[in-house]
Amino acid sequence: MATVAQTMARTLADLGVRYIFGVPSGNWVDYMSAIQEVDGLDFILVSNEASGGFMADVWWRLTGRPAACFGTFGPGACNLSTGVCCAYLDRSPLLAFTDQMSDAMLHRTVQMNIDHQALFTPITKWTARLQPGRVKAILHEGMRQATSEVPGPVYIGLPAGGMALREAADEAVQPRPLDKIPPPDPALLDRMEQLFTHARKPVLAVGITSVRAGVQGLVREIAERHEVPVVLTPMAKGMVPEDHRSYAGVLAHAVGNVVGATHQQADLVMGIGFDPVELNYEDWIPSVPLVHIDTVPADLDQENYTLACDVVGDLKAALERLAALTCRGHDWDMEALAARRRHMFEMLRPAPGTFGPCAALAVLREYLPQDGIMTCDVGAHLHLIGQQWKTPAPGLQLMTNGGSSMGFSIPAAIAAKLSRPDRQVCSVVGDGGFLMMVGEMATAARLGVHVVFVVMTDRNLSLIRIKQEKKGYPQYGTRLFGETYTSATGFFGVPVLEARTANEYRTALNKAFDADGPVIVEALVDTREYDDLILKGNQ
Repeated sequence: MATVAQTMARTLADLGVRYIFGVPSGNWVDYMSAIQEVDGLDFILVSNEASGGFMADVWWRLTGRPAACFGTFGPGACNLSTGVCCAYLDRSPLLAFTDQMSDAMLHRTVQMNIDHQALFTPITKWTARLQPGRVKAILHEGMRQATSEVPGPVYIGLPAGGMALREAADEAVQPRPLDKIPPPDPALLDRMEQLFTHARKPVLAVGITSVRAGVQGLVREIAERHEVPVVLTPMAKGMVPEDHRSYAGVLAHAVGNVVGATHQQADLVMGIGFDPVELNYEDWIPSVPLVHIDTVPADLDQENYTLACDVVGDLKAALERLAALTCRGHDWDMEALAARRRHMFEMLRPAPGTFGPCAALAVLREYLPQDGIMTCDVGAHLHLIGQQWKTPAPGLQLMTNGGSSMGFSIPAAIAAKLSRPDRQVCSVVGDGGFLMMVGEMATAARLGVHVVFVVMTDRNLSLIRIKQEKKGYPQYGTRLFGETYTSATGFFGVPVLEARTANEYRTALNKAFDADGPVIVEALVDTREYDDLILKGNQ
């Protein structure tokens, strides 16, 4: 008979899991031995357990299959929880495992012992504790819970004390199919059509549920057929490309006031897969009726805003009705929209002879192929990327905006390259985020992944510095390095190419993209140009 560890490894492979990312423990070695025996299932050592969560998240985004992550008791679980929390708020399914104490010691005072169920309950959809008689049943249910709408992580504790080597039960598990997303109420679809038909200036606000639902073609068809503008949440980048006639910009990112010049004219907001985990409606919509089209009901302050129609259910069914709708033309001035779009991108164009974040991003966009994948970290540069980075399709620019944890970009890029080995992959990270995850350079070098890591070095936490100055405070507690700073030549076998000018940067990117393995390009930039571009509001 198979052991618990062997049954768990084989079941994970049967469920389509390819990788488990994490940092091992003494208890986990029995599971690692079982993993080695299973073709198509591998454990990948990371430097920080949080990276394991980030990598499992991105693996799902790019392959459509959940991955797993692992951390040990106490501190390992706490580190892992950062990546799991981001997956929960970014709506990515994964299986998170940690050690737990044996039944005899679970409620005792023991080194490294905390209540792991209590830790993970608020940041997962479901939690469980593995049992020898229900290994397959628990894993199957965990996968079903993780991948059902709205998707997210689940947590399963692995009791220590020798359970891994105990004989597992011979289970006859019949997987439960996912619940189908029901079609919307026909009466609500009729109401949606009426509101859209009679509106003079409706605006489409597209969010991350639409990416998951795969309705990119329908969104574009509606925008083109009815000649209405589209605004995107940051994680919906690529649903409508920046050169599209209806593109009006990304909400709550750089030069958001220019984007607001469009959506503040609207007399109806059509939220399409709009998940407020990224941005609340109240943060930007004008005082006009809202039509919310999503798999879950609208989250809205209805004392101060009007929810005119809450269309809950399958997005495709609702959008097909809008795409087929024949109505008299709307009143949007599409030429004026085009002028605002040109003005927005002109504001983000780097000034000649400068080498700041705008220039670093503009040049990098030239080097990365159109189907290349860029991951970015949290910080001031993310606000630029949200608006400036041309993204022709979903999945080509990856960020965390629901969880918004610094440290995301580096492990995300490694996972992106594992997921899409045929694609060019780059990571953009500030020096603050780089310091958090520099240990993953060892992971990238060990795996031999060809990723170009662009580090924006300005020696400060620029986003916080700007927020301090906007409130009239002096800069305090945001300087990362002292007055003297010297670039390193490498980290854990990954070379560093320093660039202080645009020409040096181009030379460095040439070398980096021609390399065989990971390379760091350190762009020492003047980030004062952020001050005039980001945190400009949404109206």
